[in-house]
Amino acid sequence: MVIYLTKNLVLLGMMGVGKTTIGKILSKKSGLKFIDVDKFIEKKEQISISNIFQSKGEIYFRRLEEITTVEILKKNFEKIIALGGGAFINVKIRKAVLNKSISFWLDEKLVKIEKRVSKSVRRPLINNNNSQDYITKLFNERKKIYNLANFKIKCNKMTKIQIAEKILNIYEKNKNSK
Repeated sequence: MVIYLTKNLVLLGMMGVGKTTIGKILSKKSGLKFIDVDKFIEKKEQISISNIFQSKGEIYFRRLEEITTVEILKKNFEKIIALGGGAFINVKIRKAVLNKSISFWLDEKLVKIEKRVSKSVRRPLINNNNSQDYITKLFNERKKIYNLANFKIKCNKMTKIQIAEKILNIYEKNKNSK
């Protein structure tokens, strides 16, 4: 009997940190399939995350996010998975990630995150609260939990390619560990 211990590579962190962008680069460099959970939910529901928040509310979305993310983690091995910004806060998602994956917190300077998300109309939490104070508050609440990821990648002063290469090096060294 052969047991494969290969794990998923999971990217987490604040909205606007670059999880999707880095995930796509990682996929091209590694040949592994990339799954963006938010995009997966939008395709499955045939509606944008912003519209889910507007029409059904955040509680509905968070439940959907939990079910979808845990399902993706159960069914997939050796994939690159980008979580939504708030997903890792959920205990069930966090346990599934830490149990079945190697997780990377993409940590970026708050100023850069604020700059990126302030331009976007696709961020329902920001659209509803539209303030830098809210982003700061959210970041300060979440960073303690993000810090539970297996690895923290400080993204400032690195290019996207450098970030991807660093993650791949760490992943390759750790993907078959128990």
